[in-house]
Amino acid sequence: MIRRHAWLFTCVCMGIVSCAPWPERPDTAVQAYRPSKSAQILDLVRSELGVPYVYGGSSPRGFDCSGLVYYVYRQAGIKIPRTANAQFYASHPVTLADLQPGDLVFFEIAGDAQLHVGIYAGGGSFIHAPETGEVVSYAQLGNPYWQARFIGGGRL
Repeated sequence: MIRRHAWLFTCVCMGIVSCAPWPERPDTAVQAYRPSKSAQILDLVRSELGVPYVYGGSSPRGFDCSGLVYYVYRQAGIKIPRTANAQFYASHPVTLADLQPGDLVFFEIAGDAQLHVGIYAGGGSFIHAPETGEVVSYAQLGNPYWQARFIGGGRL
C-alpha cells in the first residue's frame, strides 16, 4: 500500500493538481519542529490525560483528537493547523521505526475523508482523544485496531 505522503509527493512532482484525496490544505505556515521541544510536548499532553473528548474541542474543557494536538503544540510555541487532515499534510513523513516522542501518529478511520491523530509518547504508545464518551488517554500502536489503521507518522 502506498503511504499517503509518498502518493501526495508523487502527485505534486508530476504536477497533478486534483489527485489529493482531501481538499483541505493547511492555511498557515508551520514552524519547524525542534527536538528539544519533545519533553515539553510530552509534559503538556500528559497534563491533559483524563480530559473528556468533546467534538470540535480544543481546550482543557474538552478535546477532539486534532484539537488536543493543536492545543499542546501551540502551548509549546509551535504553530500548527487545527484539523487532523491539515496536520497530516503539514507534517514531514516519519516511518514507524523512526518515530520520536512528540511526533504525530495518523490513522485512517473512515476511508480517505477522516483521519485520527495522536502524539507519540515512546515505547510504542501514543496519547490521543479517542471518541465521545472517552477521555484523553494512552493507546498502543501494537493494538490490532490501531495497527490496522496506521498510515504513518509526522514530524513538525
